[in-house]
Amino acid sequence: MVTKAAALLACLLGAAAAAEPYQVEFEITLKKGEKAKFTVEVYPDWAPLGAARFREIIDAGIWKAARFFRVVSGFMVQWGIPGKPSAAAEWREKKITDDPVAKSNERGTITFATSGKDSRTTQVFINFVDNKNLDGMGFSPFGKVIAGMETVDAIYAGHGESPDQGRIQSEGNSYLKKSFPALSYINSATLVISTPPKDEA
Repeated sequence: MVTKAAALLACLLGAAAAAEPYQVEFEITLKKGEKAKFTVEVYPDWAPLGAARFREIIDAGIWKAARFFRVVSGFMVQWGIPGKPSAAAEWREKKITDDPVAKSNERGTITFATSGKDSRTTQVFINFVDNKNLDGMGFSPFGKVIAGMETVDAIYAGHGESPDQGRIQSEGNSYLKKSFPALSYINSATLVISTPPKDEA
């Protein structure tokens, strides 16, 4: 017997998979006074639930001023904890189910971070290199950087993994600004609707 929850999940998966790819343009501050951009294209057929959550996050605008708090050279750059503790607390409870891994974690792909099974919320990372070892761990890419990868490569990496995620969650940007003022951060994340070209008559 199919439960209502299972039927709803199947419906959501089907709807997300049918969605068209879309793009998000990020404007970020690399260091004081230096701004740059990169663009991510999202493919719902790679990871339907992840793609839908990413769109939800962009629509909600919770990443404004969010810091790139974990930057590991030769591995990846991670962000996604809202700068306001109230928003972080709200979204921390909005976990989504895992997507199957349909695309490898190649350089430039974007993937949700997790803390265990079905634990994805708002944290994502971009792979600096091919990290195919993450595929077998259940990390499912939902998009890739299509412009400005040089910007991603230039995100400040001097603090490595030093920022404490628990304190970011509870204290927000006030903690990061005081303890890690050099961190790069997001100024804006703007949705770009991509309309496929129509066939010529």
